[in-house]
Amino acid sequence: MKAHITLYFMSFLLCIACSKNDSKNTKKGNDLVNETSPYLLQHAYNPVNWKAWNEAALDVAKEQNKLIVVSIGYSSCHWCHVMEEESFENDSIAKIMNDNFINIKVDREERPDVDKVYMNAVQLMTGKGGWPLNCITLPDGRPVFGGTYFTKDQWSKILRDVSKLYQENPQKVEEFAQRVTEGIQTSELITLNKEEAVFKNEDIIAAINQSKGQLDTINGSFIGAPKFPMPNSIDYLLRYQYQFNDPDLAGYIQNSLTKMAYGGIYDQIGGGFSRYSVDDRWHIPHFEKMLYDNAQLVSIYSKAYLQDKNELYKNVVQETLGFVNDELNANNGAFYSSLDADSKNENDELEEGVFYSWTKQELQKLIKEYDLFADYYNVNDFGFWEKDLYVLTRNQSNIEFAKKNNLTNKELNQQKADWKATLTLARNKRNKPNLDDKILTSWNALMLQGYIDAYRAFDDNEYLDKAVKIAEFLVKNQLRGDGGLNRNFKNGKSTINGYAEDYATVIQAFISLHEVTLNEKWLLLSKEIMEYTITHFFDSTSGMFFYTSNEDPNLIARKTEVIDGVISSSNSIIGNNLFKLGHYFSDKKMTKISEQMLNNLRLEITKNPMGYSNWMHLMTNFTQPFYEVAIVGKNANSVTKELFKKYLPNILISASDKESELPLLEYKYIEGETLIYVCVNGTCKLPLADISKAIKSIKRN
Repeated sequence: MKAHITLYFMSFLLCIACSKNDSKNTKKGNDLVNETSPYLLQHAYNPVNWKAWNEAALDVAKEQNKLIVVSIGYSSCHWCHVMEEESFENDSIAKIMNDNFINIKVDREERPDVDKVYMNAVQLMTGKGGWPLNCITLPDGRPVFGGTYFTKDQWSKILRDVSKLYQENPQKVEEFAQRVTEGIQTSELITLNKEEAVFKNEDIIAAINQSKGQLDTINGSFIGAPKFPMPNSIDYLLRYQYQFNDPDLAGYIQNSLTKMAYGGIYDQIGGGFSRYSVDDRWHIPHFEKMLYDNAQLVSIYSKAYLQDKNELYKNVVQETLGFVNDELNANNGAFYSSLDADSKNENDELEEGVFYSWTKQELQKLIKEYDLFADYYNVNDFGFWEKDLYVLTRNQSNIEFAKKNNLTNKELNQQKADWKATLTLARNKRNKPNLDDKILTSWNALMLQGYIDAYRAFDDNEYLDKAVKIAEFLVKNQLRGDGGLNRNFKNGKSTINGYAEDYATVIQAFISLHEVTLNEKWLLLSKEIMEYTITHFFDSTSGMFFYTSNEDPNLIARKTEVIDGVISSSNSIIGNNLFKLGHYFSDKKMTKISEQMLNNLRLEITKNPMGYSNWMHLMTNFTQPFYEVAIVGKNANSVTKELFKKYLPNILISASDKESELPLLEYKYIEGETLIYVCVNGTCKLPLADISKAIKSIKRN
């Protein structure tokens, strides 16, 4: 189907030519001036008559029988800015768009449902995707042309050709649109697997062994460029090497985490990670910094620290959380979305990476110990970027560097602190990247999870306080009276009905928050939100969960998200949540749904485990020992903290310092004692008072 559509597409619209007309745009506002999305507001004064995605805009297209331009991006997207400057601020191109199309701008972070549909369309038509995403559709939203970034001349020619074809041969365009729409509706279609659910260790082992050829054992992550951190893949491999005793993977994980922390993708001065690197050694990043990346990387570095107590991981977590707190803090308990890749240079022009890169001359003026600094951060051929700019990067451990330069670790750390203070002061005099100040539910839930994982690893109460504040913000502002969640918060208003991703990540984080606070409220809320999710998102035909609620307006397709990308798919998170909640509440219905979801994808998961890495967690839960650990008594909190010091991926924890009616805790409280129950499927061993003995009873495999 995909190949057929691609060939049809290529023959239907080829030849991209030239047309030059560069006029200065007016500053008259369009309909986007009333929006709150920073991305939409960036386009509010384009000469293009942009509208936001809503029923009214779609109705106008139908009434006027006009094709629609759906242009999708996000605030921190570099190439979105480039296309805006080249095309959407060009008067002549704006006239073509305004005369012939209804033009709709979409913030993919606010409306991932729209993005998923049209990204799927572009991938079917061209075999690739990305942002900006530009799709031309029929008045009813069915796509007829799509792609990513286009130059001004290319875009001008596309607009004219598609418009002309629609006027002269609407039937041909209609036929093609129908083919693409059918492809969207049938792609990623999940069918109910009625075979017996049988999950085997040997299938997991074979799948991981097969996937090892994809792993970059030199630089970490996956082979090739661009290079994305992919924290969920590392997360599962961390668990796999632990439970399946694979020492080779332990080395790979350590190398991946070290190389990322050494690279330019990690801000060596201010902390925090950029989106990805354009090269295969993590050197030159795509400089935008996203909340969801940093949240998940905090989690994985925290978990890895529990394994080998590597101080590098601890520093990365501390510095990354410092960046998040300093630069993305909304000061209401929640966190903003991202920082742009671009900022204004000395000529008041937007330039990618200008805030983070340095010239050798600048550094020589600022740093007294320049030669030492240049050696540590590779102000040399290794660290050179372009023009006369360098992106700071490392290729030596602190121990190696200190030994080579006859420094103690204390002396080196002090030197580094001085360098960072000096460069931070200098950098703060530059124009900062723009901030996307919308608050998204799912990304804040991931940040909540990040703080919890950091608290578990480092026992820092500040991290727990931050976690609780995020959770309280979500309950106060994003949880509605009907039990549903909203996705977006901006300017004091909560808007946009939440997507499966929002529900999945909030439930996941609230379960974890129960484990570290002993507050039953969070576990009970998790169950309530899950029940709402089942009511409004569950598809009984497939046994999976739609990405959109049954209360949302219909798009041309209702998608089901199953492939784990940079953020794990909503269905994989929901499946893991159902598994845990089924165990917490002895709810066989939830456990059965989880099992069915996994069974539906069993073959796909084992064929491509790195594309389904979070599903692999769920499969391992079914094949390897999985324990419920119940802790009751006056010292429950301190005993639980002892448990957190160990990397134990195959347990869930429920604890209370008083009587509790939770199924795992009920009838287990004895006055004056603190007892630990290690259970499997609700059947518990004899209670223990010694946490070390309890830990020993938890088997890896």
